[in-house]
Amino acid sequence: MTGLDLLAKTGSRGLFIAGQWRESNTGARFQVHDPADESVITDVADGDTSDAMAALDAAVSVQADWAATAPRERGEILRRAFEAVIDQADDFAELISLEMGKTLAEARGEVTYGAEFLRWFSEEAVRIHGRWMQAPAGGSRLLTIRKPVGPCLFITPWNFPLAMGTRKIGPAVAAGCTMIVKPAELTPLTMLALAQVMDEAGLPAGVLNIVTTHHSKELSSTLMADERLRKVSFTGSTPVGKVLVRQSADQLQRMSMELGGNAPFVVFEDADVEAAVDGAMVAKMRNMGEACTAANRFLVHESVARQFGDLLGARMGALRTGRGQEAGTDVGPLINDDAVQSIGQLVADAVDDGAEVLCGGSAPDGPGHFYSPTVLLGVPAQARINREEIFGPVAPITTFTTDEEAIALANDTEYGLASYVYTRDLARTIKVAEALEFGMVGMNTGLLSNPAAPFGGVKASGFGREGGFEGIEEYLDTTYVALPV
Repeated sequence: MTGLDLLAKTGSRGLFIAGQWRESNTGARFQVHDPADESVITDVADGDTSDAMAALDAAVSVQADWAATAPRERGEILRRAFEAVIDQADDFAELISLEMGKTLAEARGEVTYGAEFLRWFSEEAVRIHGRWMQAPAGGSRLLTIRKPVGPCLFITPWNFPLAMGTRKIGPAVAAGCTMIVKPAELTPLTMLALAQVMDEAGLPAGVLNIVTTHHSKELSSTLMADERLRKVSFTGSTPVGKVLVRQSADQLQRMSMELGGNAPFVVFEDADVEAAVDGAMVAKMRNMGEACTAANRFLVHESVARQFGDLLGARMGALRTGRGQEAGTDVGPLINDDAVQSIGQLVADAVDDGAEVLCGGSAPDGPGHFYSPTVLLGVPAQARINREEIFGPVAPITTFTTDEEAIALANDTEYGLASYVYTRDLARTIKVAEALEFGMVGMNTGLLSNPAAPFGGVKASGFGREGGFEGIEEYLDTTYVALPV
């Protein structure tokens, strides 16, 4: 079987509503392209607002029955889905690589990571509990009950088409919520394949509904205007997240927002520089830099900046760009030409501001949406490339002198998702971790993501957490029961 064979059962790549594969009400379809050469991979159903409402009707119709389903049964469905994804890992990886561009090695890593959310929340399904206590003044007992919030809307991004779905679907299924998923129009195929897996794992019809579309704004606004929708979880850009939060106000829907990032990667003078470079390669080059957790700004002590830059430049300069499915490829294409143009302009502006190009610095000739891995040294702190999310394989290095300056530079951003620090000083580790205004801090590591850990940010990077013990809380309401005795 191949990646495209995973789609064979998905109703000619249709919508998945109420347990059935079907065409959109208009019969419209849109194409999905391979970013490596701009060729058409296939096409999928293009849902409209009437399809979205049909999906919400399906989710609402089975919400009560699904909430009443035994936690163990919900967990076993997730466990079977986990095993099915792992069994088909190579095929999922190929499909991810085709529609998103990442290398097969990167895609396999995503499959492993994404599947783990299904396993983690299969185990959390049976651990939902409230509490029982005597009232402090006596005379009554206090009982709390946890209940599913109800029908949810999930809007997932293009950069991790499997994992960004499973870390929302997993806790919703475990908690007893029904859902509508609107995958990114650039990468809808993996979500369709996952829906088939969930169906075969025994998920009842109507619990999971998938609407592929390139009318995202219309669908989300229509669904969010309906009082029956009780929660929205969105992963994407901060501007879009702000719009969704405003739309949620009329129905007071529960919101989880995992938004943009501008992660600092801080290297102090006592750091193991070679280890820091190893970590930088992971933090910067995961997913070609197209990750909200990607290291965006490298803040390096002036005494080790040249050493760090030269080592990082040599490592990144040796990477080979190419089609994700080709042997020997280290860096796949970016998602589209807009990404290439945006990154090219950021690099050009940094060079105009005085940055030194240690490797890369340009886009190779087409076809495909590629940008050469790039390291820039001596980037001014206020350069535009340090203010905006790069979302590509470019590492700008800015120097600092004191700990206080490093912390101030790291926090000098509206975002607060991920951050990274390299130091061998335990006291400094604690001090800096407490001072950084970010939801996640990687200490002497370039890899943060873990299904067992709470993933999320602060400030303009959003609110709510996905994964960990905290992840299922986003899908549960609390009812307090007073019991006089």
